[in-house]
Parts: sequence; C-alpha cells; structure tokens
Amino acid sequence: MKNLIKIKRKIRPRNPYFIAAWPGMGNVAFKTATHMVEALSAEEFAVFETEDLFFPEQANVSEGIVEIPRFPADKFYFWKNKYGKNDLIIFISEAQPTADKGYLYAHKILEVAESFNVKKVFTFAAMPAPIEHTQKPIVWFSATDRHLSLELKKQHVKPMDTGTISGLNGLLLAVAKERNMSGFCLLGEIPLYTIQIDNPRASLAILEVLSKVITVPIKLDELKVQVQLQEEEINRLIDYFRGGSEHKEPISEDEIDRIKKSLQSFSKLPNSVKERIEKMFEAAKNDISKATELKEELDKWSIYKDYEDRFLDLFKHGKKKPGNQ
Repeated sequence: MKNLIKIKRKIRPRNPYFIAAWPGMGNVAFKTATHMVEALSAEEFAVFETEDLFFPEQANVSEGIVEIPRFPADKFYFWKNKYGKNDLIIFISEAQPTADKGYLYAHKILEVAESFNVKKVFTFAAMPAPIEHTQKPIVWFSATDRHLSLELKKQHVKPMDTGTISGLNGLLLAVAKERNMSGFCLLGEIPLYTIQIDNPRASLAILEVLSKVITVPIKLDELKVQVQLQEEEINRLIDYFRGGSEHKEPISEDEIDRIKKSLQSFSKLPNSVKERIEKMFEAAKNDISKATELKEELDKWSIYKDYEDRFLDLFKHGKKKPGNQ
C-alpha cells in the first residue's frame, strides 16, 4: 500500500489517547469526533494520503463544469490537555476504504498512533434500537480487556454482550487489541427509523460519557442545539403523517415505514455499506444459507424494498453449499 504522512507541524504529545472515527450508521462516530475537534479547538497536524484505498465512483459537477476527482481527507488533530495528564490525538476520515483494504488500512493508522506512544484507542458507533427519537439514548460499550470493562461499568455504561461493530469504527479496535493496545468503543442508541440521517442525540450521549471517563471537559451546547433542531424536524414529519394529531402514543410500524422512506430522501447509503451488501449478495449466490444474514443487513438499513427483486431471485437460482448434493 502506498501511503504518505504529511506532517504540517511537529507535536510532542504526553501520554496520548488516540480517537478515530469514520462515517457510519447515523453518522454517529463522525459527528462525535468532529464535534470534539471543534469544541476543543484541536489543531490539524498531519494528513494521511492513501489514494490507492479509494476509487472514485462519480463525477462532481459545479456550475456545469466537471471537477477532478477528490479523494477523501484523512486528517490527524492534536489537543494539548491542560486539565489532565493525557493529551488527545484525533483521527477523522471522510470515508471508509474498500472492504478488502480495511484490515491493512487499520494497521497503518495504528502504526502512526504507536509512533506517538499511544497505549489506548477509542472509537464510536451507533446501535439501532426500538426507541423514540425523543428518548435519551443508552450508551453501550465494547472493551478490549476486563480492566477497561470494569472502569466503564463504574460510569454506568452498559456492556455490549454479543454482536458485531461493522466497518472501521469496529475493526480498528480489534486490530488495536491484536497489536497489544487497549481501548473501547462507545455505542450510542439510535431509533430504527432514523438510521440513515445524522443523529446528534447519540453523539451527545457518547460525549457525556467519554468526557467523564477520560476527564476532558467538552462543550456540548452547540450539539444540544442540533439535537433540538432535529427533534423538531422529525416531529413535524410525524405530525404530517398523523394528520396533525396531538396524540403521543408510540409510533406504529406503518408510521415507522413511512418515516424511514421519507428520511431516506435526505440521506444516502455509505459506500462501505453498498460494497458489503454486494459482497453478501455474491456470497448468497454461492451459498443460499447466507441469504438470512443478507436479509438482516438489508433490514438494518431499511433498504430491503430497494433490493427485494434481487433478493428473491437468489431463491430461484440459489446454489447448494459447496460439497452438498
């Protein structure tokens, strides 16, 4: 893999924590990290160029003129901690790489972290849950070791017993453990019907927990304003579907389906998810038992209807498992 770290200014971090984030479900991780950078006035100190990881899929047009393809920005930020003994290095990427490059990419990112003597790595993610958009989300965690697990439980954070954390926001933590680094992922709950739009409420809940765990004061006023604005927008949408009804009963399944479809018009599926779905389709073609996992992924992103014909075709032409007669 070709890569180049461009150092804009030298830093001398003191016992730094490393935080990394990529776009994902609800944009929770990306928004959490970007808010930290803005609230702490963290300064960019390096750029990680990895053009061989990303392949342009479209042409951007501005005022009728096609622009040259722009690759996602991978930036490192530094914050000098005046309140404690641990400085922060924050890495934010605009996009996730192709699935087949993710593992190697994670190692390269952590090599940079290790060059600054990082011992702990933190990531963030979303956890879809059957909650209302007005509810305070629960923050869950997944840690690399029992010691960190006990620390988080003391902060009343709930452990994620089983499951997966998809994409780089999860994979980086697993690779960190492989490299004998410790860390945790904080997962904020998001309503099932809002998974494809930004969810500042989940980011707010995560930052409230993180600031206590690492004893870093983070201003949250701007994020709270975003939470209020989003709540008002979703409320207007729900009122529209209910014909202006003031009843506050839980949202019905039919209403959830309509809200999902409407919210999808304001968002797009991350490229990393599209790639994963395509690979899952290929796997299901060769082994029809994989169709169950594929259906769960499509349902998770509320896009089964978009792929329904392709999904049903799998059962018309499905193959038996290799070796079976």
